[in-house]
This record gives sequence, C-alpha cells and structure tokens, in this order.
Amino acid sequence: MLVLPWPYLTLLSAGYVLALTYGQLTAQASIAIILLLLAGFAARQHHYRYGRYVGHILFILLALALALHWWPGFYNARMIDNERFTEDAVPFSMNLNLDKPLIGFWLLLVCPWIVAPHSLTQTLKSSALAISLIALATLGGAWLLGIVEWSPKWPEQAWLWINNNLLLVTLVEEALFRGYLQGGLSRRFQHLAYGEHLALLIAALLFGLAHWGAGWEWVLLASLAGAGYGLAYRYGGLAAAIATHFGINLLHFGLFTYPMLAA
Repeated sequence: MLVLPWPYLTLLSAGYVLALTYGQLTAQASIAIILLLLAGFAARQHHYRYGRYVGHILFILLALALALHWWPGFYNARMIDNERFTEDAVPFSMNLNLDKPLIGFWLLLVCPWIVAPHSLTQTLKSSALAISLIALATLGGAWLLGIVEWSPKWPEQAWLWINNNLLLVTLVEEALFRGYLQGGLSRRFQHLAYGEHLALLIAALLFGLAHWGAGWEWVLLASLAGAGYGLAYRYGGLAAAIATHFGINLLHFGLFTYPMLAA
C-alpha cells in the first residue's frame, strides 16, 4: 500500500497557497502540470522499465525548466524588490514562485521513498550537529573569503522571507537534491562498496553547481553545505535535511550580510 508523506505535502500545500495568493497562472502553466502528470504516470509503471525511464527523464527536463523559471505562464509575484538589508549588501529581490513547488509535489506524490522513516530523536540530533558544523564551514568560510560580514538584523520582511524560504525553497530543494538525487543514486549504487558516499558527493556537487550564477565562492560553499545536508539526510531523513538547510539559511539571513557584500 502506498503511504504518502502527508506532513511534507501539507507544508508544501501551505507554501503553494501562499504563492497562489500573490501570483497568477495562465493556460501555458497548465501544460507543465499535464506533462508532470504524464511523467508521474510513466514513472509509476513498475512492469515497464523503459516507461519508467521516460517518466523520470521527462520529469528531470521539466524540473530544470521550472526551477530556472523558463516555463511560461507562471507570474511569480515580486514581494521584495531590490532591498538592501544593510548598506553594504547587494540588493535582494524575492518572488513567491508558483512553478518551483510543482517539483516538490511531483517528488512527494510519485517518489514517496524519498522520505525515509527516522525517529524524532535521530532527526533532531542530526539537524543540530549538521547545523553547527555546516555553519562553521560555510558561514565561517564566507566570512574568511570576504563575501559576508557579521551583521545581525531583523528587517520587517523577515517573516515573509522565512515562510518563502522554508515552504517554497528549502523543502523543494532538499526533496530534489537529497531525496530524489542522493536517495535515488544510493538505491542505484547500492551494489558498490562506497555507493552511498558517491551518491552524496554527486548530489552535493550538483547542488553547488546550481549556485554558479553567484560566483565560484558560492559554488564551493554550497557544495560543502550540500555534503552536510546529505549527511543530515542519511542519518536523520528528509526532515533533518530540510531543518539543517533552513537553519543555515536563517543564520545567514539574520546574522550575516545578506545575500552578500556589494563589490
């Protein structure tokens, strides 16, 4: 019997309601949704291996288009527009995205195995340890590289940022990079002696490369963070990876230059 990860779907639904409240959709967006449904149907064909391959390939292509906001028909409301949270920071903008959350819905509905069962104790311990180590490595590294400075703050947009980052960014990214990529590759590489480590490394590097537009420093730091999120996922499950990722983002937002120092 298929057991769906309802807590995650509920959180993602809350985020999608938040985005829908401020955004708009057109008929073009419905094409992406239909294609995702077809990809999900194909990926669930257990008796037809090539059908599963086609479903997952179609999903990966759609996920890329949705994550990069290439698919037309999604009017993502701009909620923060070129705001400087500190005088020395790069201006920051934030949209409530309607396209990216569809990736998370697909993964949770079609691949519920990305939510491996872990106890609350395991999740809390893994999250706490991972946040501590990753904060030292990445936020400390960013400070040493001269791209952020100590800058405690709590701007008026903080709660909107928190809801967006947790529900529409972190949950989706961890479901994709840790649950789908790392978890899927771990299953694929289970016959290898170091298959789990290889899966973690590949997912972490791809996560780092996703930050290419911010510069090589952020690629390096995001790859390190991705490895830490991967360890949190391995020992504490998807909830630990989400909590760790969000915790690091919140520390960055609240205590350091956000998103980075202006040149």
